[in-house]
Amino acid sequence: MNQDLTQQWLTEIQMLKEQMAGLESDRDAAWESAQKWRQLYNTEAEQRRTDAQLAQQAIASLKADLHKLSCLEMETLAAETPVRAIQQEIEQLISVEELQAKLIVLIKERDRLLQALKTEQDNHAQTRNSLTTALGDAIDSLTRERAGAEKESR
Repeated sequence: MNQDLTQQWLTEIQMLKEQMAGLESDRDAAWESAQKWRQLYNTEAEQRRTDAQLAQQAIASLKADLHKLSCLEMETLAAETPVRAIQQEIEQLISVEELQAKLIVLIKERDRLLQALKTEQDNHAQTRNSLTTALGDAIDSLTRERAGAEKESR
C-alpha cells in the first residue's frame, strides 16, 4: 500500500510538472504576443506623433503664409502709390457711363475670382475627404493583415 501511495504521488507530481511546463509555454507565448502588440502599438504611436508633427508644421506654415498675405494686402492698401494709381485710373474715366462700365467689369472679375476660390475650396475639401478615407482604408487593411499574420504565427 505504501508503494501504491508512493506511485500515486509520483504520478501526481509528474502530471503537475507537465501542467506547469504547459502553463510556462502558454505564459511565454502570451509574453511574446504582448511584446508584438507592444511593438505594433509603439510603431503606430510613433506614426501618429510624426503625422501630428507634420500637421502642426503644415498649420504653422499656412498661418505664416496667411500672415504674409494679410500683411501684403494691408501694405498694398496702405501704400500711397497703388492708391494713387487707382485714383489716376478713376480720374481718366471721363463719364459716369465709363465708371459704371469699369465697375461692372471689376464686379464680374471679383465674382469670377470668388467662384474660382469656392471651386478650389470644394476641390480641397473633396481631396481631403478622399485622402482621409484612403488613409482609413489603409489602416484597416494593415490591421487585418497584421491580425492575419498573428493568427498564422500561432
